[in-house]
Amino acid sequence: MIKRIALLIIALLTVKSVNAQTAADSTSKPPPDTVKKSPLKTLSYKQYDALLKGEDLYNMAAAAELNHYPLPDKVLKFKKQLDLSPIQISQIAILNTNLKRKKLEMGPIIIRNEHMIDSLFKTRNIDEGVIIFYANRYGLYQGEIRNAILQACFATEKLLTAGQIRHLEALENQK
Repeated sequence: MIKRIALLIIALLTVKSVNAQTAADSTSKPPPDTVKKSPLKTLSYKQYDALLKGEDLYNMAAAAELNHYPLPDKVLKFKKQLDLSPIQISQIAILNTNLKRKKLEMGPIIIRNEHMIDSLFKTRNIDEGVIIFYANRYGLYQGEIRNAILQACFATEKLLTAGQIRHLEALENQK
């Protein structure tokens, strides 16, 4: 009798523990109907949205930033702390505007190219030459964005003093 009661208590505790974990797990995951779906099946919603918004998901400025060539938007964020002159602000703002324009321009182009690749595979209207053509276009578009980002970093660095760059990096490290 005591063994049965002990087993019953253990069984009840185990069921409660499993139910508690299941309830906790279910609250941490969003319901399936709230997850945004990408209009293009070959891109996640995050990738699709980033391309349309001109966001850099791949940290394309890393080579520049790690070598003290900052992105113009990061410099503008700290313009007061860096004591930028009106000329510096104006020129860096132009660089930033042009970079944003280029990223916003290229996003939809990349999406169209990705859509074309998906469509060609879906319709089975594909061969090695077509794959080479569209894959190389994709690389060209990514290269165009990266070039614009790195050029903006290069031009931004030219407009700053060494002290301003050191101060910017110190400010960013404080975040």
